[in-house]
Amino acid sequence: MKFSLCIGAYSGKDEIYHLEKIKEHGFQGLEYYAWWNLEDLKRVAKEQERIGVGISATCTKFMNLVDASLRESYLEGARQTIEACRILNVKSVISQTGNVLEGIPREVQRQSMVETLKRCAPLFEEAGIILEVEPLNGLIDHQGHFLQRSDESVEVIDQVGSPYVKLVFDVYHQQVTEGNVIRNAIGYKDRINHYHIADNPGRKQPGTGELNYFNILKAIKETGFNGFIGLECGYTIDTDTALDQFKKEILEPVLAQLETLN
Repeated sequence: MKFSLCIGAYSGKDEIYHLEKIKEHGFQGLEYYAWWNLEDLKRVAKEQERIGVGISATCTKFMNLVDASLRESYLEGARQTIEACRILNVKSVISQTGNVLEGIPREVQRQSMVETLKRCAPLFEEAGIILEVEPLNGLIDHQGHFLQRSDESVEVIDQVGSPYVKLVFDVYHQQVTEGNVIRNAIGYKDRINHYHIADNPGRKQPGTGELNYFNILKAIKETGFNGFIGLECGYTIDTDTALDQFKKEILEPVLAQLETLN
């Protein structure tokens, strides 16, 4: 497993500061969502090389998959995002789905999503980049978001049928939406490219809520997963202190136990 932080983990600090901190903590990547806000992509690429840690995930410039009338806008945004990823050496691109369209059958919207993703798949395959669809909870954070459940998300991915279109499994969102976190997190492992983690309630760092992240991370690791797990969370205390606690109290015990078992 590799671990990433998300931009904003250090409030008011830029991407270079975040990359330096990620290196300091022994993590491996930064999720910087709005790549178009970076003033100079080539400069960031040089800084990544200097630091030895880079941006591991970003987002599509346009984020509506359910409205067929916006398909060409989505595809153009995807092309621009792929070009940015080439410069930054980013291998994962996250997309949300957009909100439910009133008055249009759900199946029509789902098929629009599938068709748009099928159109995107060859672009991402050629670039060697994974496009990741992310279900989000509609109860607290994203009311009206189309994809919310794991099972429906997997159905969409299976219909697209491309190894370059997968899922982000956000443990926090799926706990809010459906629970049954470990079963789904490992049961759908073949369709998942990376994970997001935060605790519930509050969406703060692991260890502050009801989720047993020792067991969750242990289960994910036991599947052989070697991709990124992103700490997409707020912090109840100083970020550095919170990260040190996460490593000491959760991550290191998980790895130690698995090493013992092996």
